[in-house]
Amino acid sequence: MDTKIASPDTSRSVLKWAILTVPVVVVLGLLSGWASGSGGDGEWFSSLVKPDIYPPSYLFGVVWTILYVLMGFSLAFVLAAPPTPFKRFAVTIFAVQLVVNVLWSPIFFSAHLIAFAFFWIVLLIVLVLATMAYFARVSRTAMLLLVPYLAWICFAAVLNLRFWQLN
Repeated sequence: MDTKIASPDTSRSVLKWAILTVPVVVVLGLLSGWASGSGGDGEWFSSLVKPDIYPPSYLFGVVWTILYVLMGFSLAFVLAAPPTPFKRFAVTIFAVQLVVNVLWSPIFFSAHLIAFAFFWIVLLIVLVLATMAYFARVSRTAMLLLVPYLAWICFAAVLNLRFWQLN
């Protein structure tokens, strides 16, 4: 599909899917953060020793919103692609990694399980790599849209590890 210039029909199909997928992914991600009290203003989190590489707190909301939008578009490219033997599993593995993603904030911020959250985010990295591998078999564009997400969760894993080591 996306090895050639996208046809108007293909572009419309991606946009039709994106109207559904982008808001769903963004809302799920933001609800997870909101429900778990993620962010720098909670009493427990404020009391933690922060790693030297910890960015300004406001950056997390901005970055995650952008990443969730990219994830929603990535899923839209897969859903709009012609059927392949890998498409169904690609969508399934995306859903699984999204659930693991959404559960990280409650594990870290609500349950205060820093060590467990580190192993959870390592699982997330593995699932995102698997998602990217299957997305690549359906839509190269979909896979490439997940590259910033993978980079950010790798950074988040390093942050999580440093929080564990310091606290």
